[in-house]
Amino acid sequence: MFESFLSNVNLETFLFLGVACFFAAFIDAIAGGGGLITVPAYLASGLPAHIALGTNKVSSSIGTVASSLKFARSGKINKEMLKKMLPFSFIGALIGVKTVVLIDSKYLYPIAIILLLIVLIYTLLNKKIGEENNFVGLTDNNIRNGRIMAITIGFYDGFFGPGTGSFLIFALIKIFKLDFTNASGNAKFLNLTSNLASMFLFIYLKKVNFFYSIPIGIIMIFGATLGAKLAVTKGTSFIKPMFLIVTTIVLIKMILESMLGIDVGGLIKEFLINIL
Repeated sequence: MFESFLSNVNLETFLFLGVACFFAAFIDAIAGGGGLITVPAYLASGLPAHIALGTNKVSSSIGTVASSLKFARSGKINKEMLKKMLPFSFIGALIGVKTVVLIDSKYLYPIAIILLLIVLIYTLLNKKIGEENNFVGLTDNNIRNGRIMAITIGFYDGFFGPGTGSFLIFALIKIFKLDFTNASGNAKFLNLTSNLASMFLFIYLKKVNFFYSIPIGIIMIFGATLGAKLAVTKGTSFIKPMFLIVTTIVLIKMILESMLGIDVGGLIKEFLINIL
């Protein structure tokens, strides 16, 4: 088995992906945005684009499982809340993946940019947002809004993706009055659900290199666990600035790519190759 692994994997590429994806999992566990690193890293590895995307989805899902469990063990999730929303997130992602085959995702860029900008400005202006956990229980109103949010952002994640973590955290704070720590924990499970829906479809379509995805996914478990542990320990005072930084980076990336035609992904690939 080990000989089979060595014959199908370039060790230099594996080391490069391991370091890059460990760091990505660490960041993603805290505030989302790990895909900004993992997708360019997999593309830089030389895998065909569609295989790179599918392989990334598998390893990233494994890492997200680890961070989700860490938040769960720390009591930072609401099981009853998630039970109401997880099926909608899964269905939304499946519809999103199906739809992206028919519609060019570039048409979502302007909408996503505007929404991310609103999230960023609103969070900056409302300095107290997400600092206290004011959740008072499930109601017909917040359950309904939560389900609409789950299927909408699930669809967006399956169809497009950038900024999903930011949207989930912000929406959970606004709908359920959570603080950043609890919002991050619950957002991880919703994001994991939409990731798994996309992952299953990539596997079904045979667009995954398991010789990279599984071992790199195991490495990402360590990065994700470390990031989630730090997030739980440091709490909102640490997660909120990270949330603002990651949201800003995602927003800048999307603006540069859609309005200025700059290949940010290519630049990230070159940067990762140079430092690693």
